Amino acid sequence: MATVSDAKRLVIKIGSALLVDRDSGQLRADWLRALTEDVARIRARGTDVILVSSGSIALGRGVLGLPARDLSLEQSQAAAAVGQIQLARAYAEALATHGITAAQVLVTLEDSADRRRYLNSRATLEQLLRLGVVPIVNENDTVATDEIRYGDNDRMAAQVAVTAGADQLILLSDVDGFYTANPAQDAGARRFDVIDAITPEIEAMAGEAGSGLSKGGMKTKLMAARTATAAGCDMAITEGSVLYPVRALEEGAAATWFTAQGDPQQKRKQWIAAMKPKGRITVDAGAARALGSGSSLLPAGVVGVSGRFGRGDAVDLVDEAGHALGQGLTRYDSADAARILGRRSAEIEAILGYPARGPLVHRDDMAV
Repeated sequence: MATVSDAKRLVIKIGSALLVDRDSGQLRADWLRALTEDVARIRARGTDVILVSSGSIALGRGVLGLPARDLSLEQSQAAAAVGQIQLARAYAEALATHGITAAQVLVTLEDSADRRRYLNSRATLEQLLRLGVVPIVNENDTVATDEIRYGDNDRMAAQVAVTAGADQLILLSDVDGFYTANPAQDAGARRFDVIDAITPEIEAMAGEAGSGLSKGGMKTKLMAARTATAAGCDMAITEGSVLYPVRALEEGAAATWFTAQGDPQQKRKQWIAAMKPKGRITVDAGAARALGSGSSLLPAGVVGVSGRFGRGDAVDLVDEAGHALGQGLTRYDSADAARILGRRSAEIEAILGYPARGPLVHRDDMAV
């Protein structure tokens, strides 16, 4: 069974009810302080942490004096616009006491459905983590309509975990795991400690969306588990309202762990290898050797570009004899790739008119 101490990159999902008092609409400041102490302790041992947090609408509603329920779309978006400032400030101040910088990252469903936006999101998260920042990810409720919403932060958290290449995801919930039935209605309901495979029988136990103890219900948590584990990420459901909820999980608090199928990097490379290539990039002998040893592909090692592809599309990587080396996602479209082939990275901005986006194909976006 997975343990939090094993995580190299951890995503923690926080729902509105944990962060904001439902009656007053006020921030649960003591709970947030305890959570950020958990985050600081986890980061101190070398684990990257990303927080996926709801709460902007709940906080904004309190500031604006709007009712707790039955808000119109326009009222919800107005509340989110006000609440996002409150939420970002609260996290920034709480993390700053530990010398940690926070960043706000707002996403919509389109950002993971569109490959270019997906790569932008991945690159941004990667850079923030490299700089020692804790990203605070929230759905962009100020602009998202029903057509482009995740609709629940369980699934959004799972997609963030996939995008960031996390190996563990914790859903802090109002229930301490996945049960054979709703424990509030069935005294004989039994909690699973570990679920290795999401079978039809497990799915039947989840009921319908919205029927569980949390807002989205167990159905959405199961959908999140399917997304996360398929990408090589272990996922836990645990009760989150206690102070220091992650420490409680580490110390044996009740939870259900869903077991990852492989590791994140392996699953990502399988995904890339399965894509239909839109073009071909030919590399010289030196670049071919570098790719074989796990390096990224720099423009200097490219001798040919063929096909029409956009940024983020899959391309075949071949040597000068036409032998396949692998496949990768390009950071430049075909026209710009052709303009910078054989050039050093320092020359790219002068040629293209914008700063270099790093290598032509990054090693994390490559299956060789």
